[in-house]
Amino acid sequence: MNQDFIEALDQLEREKGISKDVLIEAIEAALISGYKRNFNSAANVRVDVNRETGDVKVFARKTVVEEPDDPRLEISVDAAEQISPHYTVGDVVEIEVTPKDFGRIAAQTAKQVVTQRIREAERGLIYNEYVDREEDIVTGIVQRQDARYTYIDLGKVEALLPFHEQIPGEKLKQGDRVKCYITKVEKTTKGPQVLLSRTHPGLLRRLFELEVPEIYDGVVEIKSVAREAGHRSKIAVHSRKPEVDPVGACVGPRGMRVQHVVAELHGEKIDIVKWSEDPGEFVKHALSPAKVVSVDVSETERLARVVVPDYQLSLAIGKEGQNARLAAKLTGWKIDIKSQSQVESADAAVVPEERDEREGPEPDWSAADEGSEIPENEWAAERPE
Repeated sequence: MNQDFIEALDQLEREKGISKDVLIEAIEAALISGYKRNFNSAANVRVDVNRETGDVKVFARKTVVEEPDDPRLEISVDAAEQISPHYTVGDVVEIEVTPKDFGRIAAQTAKQVVTQRIREAERGLIYNEYVDREEDIVTGIVQRQDARYTYIDLGKVEALLPFHEQIPGEKLKQGDRVKCYITKVEKTTKGPQVLLSRTHPGLLRRLFELEVPEIYDGVVEIKSVAREAGHRSKIAVHSRKPEVDPVGACVGPRGMRVQHVVAELHGEKIDIVKWSEDPGEFVKHALSPAKVVSVDVSETERLARVVVPDYQLSLAIGKEGQNARLAAKLTGWKIDIKSQSQVESADAAVVPEERDEREGPEPDWSAADEGSEIPENEWAAERPE
């Protein structure tokens, strides 16, 4: 190695952010292993790489003893004093043992170490970049598919989109540009692994943040999201400013904003409802587009009993219960939906309460007509006129 090599390390430090000292320490550690392997040396050696010139030297480290048992590890006091009169028993003496052809080995080893460290550093930079973007949205290009994943090129890394995280019925082709939600970033032996999703509710939230400036600015807030990917979704929005209509802001002029989101999700239907602090009002909005007659909430059971017109019952419940199910996810309340006729029938079927048994039997007024006394009871009965 020479001065050019040291300059190359300086350049790597500037461009890749890899410390020159860290690289040299790694090279020295690798050279020790290479020296032992090639020259059958004992374990106690030290390799020194000059930070200025790049010169490499190998030193054998020997302990000063009275009578050495292993010449590779120990040196006698007399031999040590010939090197320096200051050495005493117990000191460690370093003797240069650099082989003549060690420069070639050093160059090969240094190249391998630097290449490996550059690769590790790049992986670390990519990991740090994407781990900070977890729960964020990214745009990539479909590269290929296998039995488990669709591989999405994000530029610096090839991310994985599992089949169960793809929108049902969606067919992605090579070269398609898609927006995905980063669910997890992991470190692996092959570098950082980025896992994506197209079904996560967070994707819907991020898409609206991209399309609606009021959400990005914080004027409108998405309070909750309920999604059944590929079919229907509901989002609850709230405005921090009374003059801003949160639903209108998300829909956009002539529905353009929501249409862009729907197009990205391949036609998934989206209901945008107004959030409310009042649970009953929120549940009523969440069941949109169905009209609601009344909502009775039970805080203890966290249950909302909803009454809808007869002709709105199927709409409120939705196909296979989808509308009611999404409304329950959106609000966090259990929802029991009944039609007006069902409620009226139930009320009519209620049996009037039986008279309290303590009232006793009805007095026998016929006995009183024949001159007998009125039977005594716990309550005072008077004969009717």
